[in-house]
Amino acid sequence: MPYFCVAVCSDSEDESSPRDKPQKTSKGLSDFCIKNMKQAEFGRREIETAQQEMPALMVLRKRACGEKPLAGAKVVGCTHITAQTAVLIETLSVLGAQCRWAACNIFSTQNAVAAALAERGTPVFAWRGESEEDFWWCIDRCVGAETWQPNMILDDGGDLTHWIYKKHPGLFKKIIGIVEESVTGIYRLYQLSKAGKLCIPAMNVNDSVTKQKFENLYCCKESILDGLKRTTDIMFGGKQVVVCGYGEVGKGCCAALKALGAVIYVTEVDPILTAVLYKVILALIKNITTVPICFVSVVSAGNKNVVEREHLDRMKSGCIVCNMGHCSTEIDLLCHVEVVVVLPYCMSGSGSHRAVQCSRRTLQTGRLPAAKEDGQVLSLNILKQLLPSFFFIFIFILFKHDKPSILIIPDEYVASLHLQTFDAHLTELTDEQAKYLGISKHGPFKPNYYK
Repeated sequence: MPYFCVAVCSDSEDESSPRDKPQKTSKGLSDFCIKNMKQAEFGRREIETAQQEMPALMVLRKRACGEKPLAGAKVVGCTHITAQTAVLIETLSVLGAQCRWAACNIFSTQNAVAAALAERGTPVFAWRGESEEDFWWCIDRCVGAETWQPNMILDDGGDLTHWIYKKHPGLFKKIIGIVEESVTGIYRLYQLSKAGKLCIPAMNVNDSVTKQKFENLYCCKESILDGLKRTTDIMFGGKQVVVCGYGEVGKGCCAALKALGAVIYVTEVDPILTAVLYKVILALIKNITTVPICFVSVVSAGNKNVVEREHLDRMKSGCIVCNMGHCSTEIDLLCHVEVVVVLPYCMSGSGSHRAVQCSRRTLQTGRLPAAKEDGQVLSLNILKQLLPSFFFIFIFILFKHDKPSILIIPDEYVASLHLQTFDAHLTELTDEQAKYLGISKHGPFKPNYYK
């Protein structure tokens, strides 16, 4: 009989489920479910701090708030609920949209921020440490199909879109647009489109250049170290680390861990990325078990069954396995133990043990409550989520419908809104230079297929 030892993060909050408690705001509103309403004041300070880090979004809010360009939009959202995403949610509301929100990750919700949103009137259904049952219950309550009819979806991971498509097919057909941020959600949308079942337009935020280059690369470069250091407090110098996948997320992880003196091995299926590996002097291996003495295994492939039971059995005792991808099926934890805490330690009957971080949820955002991503980087990504809302309202008003397709919003406009923050000034092309390149001197400067 295997023995399992679980290390749980300390948390002074009440462990009972918020579903069992009647809750009201100071104004008597009760259409929400969060952990602790008493934290609303602290959460509001967190949101105000995030607003200072996201000036481009605040400028857009100030410019358009009087016109209410999103009047008539009923947005149902499922994202990480942090101070930065709260700025997005409240910006949507200020611009005229009605919003209801749930969390896309059972670990990443900042409870104080959720309380602050609820206190200001946003129906929020989320708390840190939800069970899988709680997770789907929150999404169902958020959709509120019996009392509220959303017409726009803002999703991160595809769970909300999948739930509405399966449980409320009639409602799904009335949606005027989907905004999807994650690679997993985009895969699902393309599968629906290929099968001829995607009857509404969708906006692909994940494949935009600003997200790939900033959040996927730079945020992951910081958060891989933050998550591992906070939960394990180990030294990486000389340790052998296997990184599965060398996309933008994998590149960030490799750069960060290599800078600490770790010996990096990479698994990759793409021949182009494989060729790049030899330019940065990283060792390529066929699969994760090729290095049986590896100390850390980082999964960033965004795929299914990257680490299975056979891989776990062949890893050395004490090996740390963590998930940096957006796909909850990368590590097959069900074969080993059902884990519901941030850092479980699994010990088998043979005496060997593995440390598995973040339990089928991403390490990047499933970290300790104090951790957060850079506001300016998230501001770029959040603008990519906000601007499609204007687009979908525009096509709905003018054309009443649009051909179902998956689109990518222009990156250059999003980036330009942030230049003032960095005190950056663009060089302007001369007329002769613009003519030579065959483009407008004001852009766009890159083709649509640029990555």
